[in-house]
Amino acid sequence: MPSFIVIAMDNFIDLVRQRRSTRKFMETSVSPDLVAELMRAALMSPSSKRANPWEFILVDDAGMLKNLSQSKKNGSAFIEGASLGIVVIADKTQSDVWIEDASIAALIIQLQAESLGLGSCWVQIRNRRDAQDRDSEEYVRELLGIPEQYGVLCILALGMKAEQRKAFDESKLQWEKLHLGHYKK
Repeated sequence: MPSFIVIAMDNFIDLVRQRRSTRKFMETSVSPDLVAELMRAALMSPSSKRANPWEFILVDDAGMLKNLSQSKKNGSAFIEGASLGIVVIADKTQSDVWIEDASIAALIIQLQAESLGLGSCWVQIRNRRDAQDRDSEEYVRELLGIPEQYGVLCILALGMKAEQRKAFDESKLQWEKLHLGHYKK
């Protein structure tokens, strides 16, 4: 195997090892150049039959980030402290696997964020409820004027990391979850 390929793979596994959910951000905005790099990666995300049902709503307004931080009963409050929120949506009429396509795009954004030195955290919206027991997806849809044909998958909270977390501990890899040829207990 050519050595340049091994180097690229080592860099990728390092990226995967280092990417951890960030919920505390510095009060620094994300530069337009970094946002462009995030979106470039998002727009290259693969999708089934190249339907590209995903779309992205970028939110950097502090008031709207505060509103989005109330989209779930638990696990969304930290959005208020993020510099940027990316709401990942997809046109349900374009693909029957819009959830998978949008999930892949969201993960690619998170990996790109890590490669750029940014922190990120996925906030699940689909199939969740807010503190008033409203459907989280409907809440976000109303806030941002999202048409009904779009599913709201998640909000990615992004910004400069206010704290560094330890890399993934590979001693905790669950090798027992791998099965060769067929499922074994």
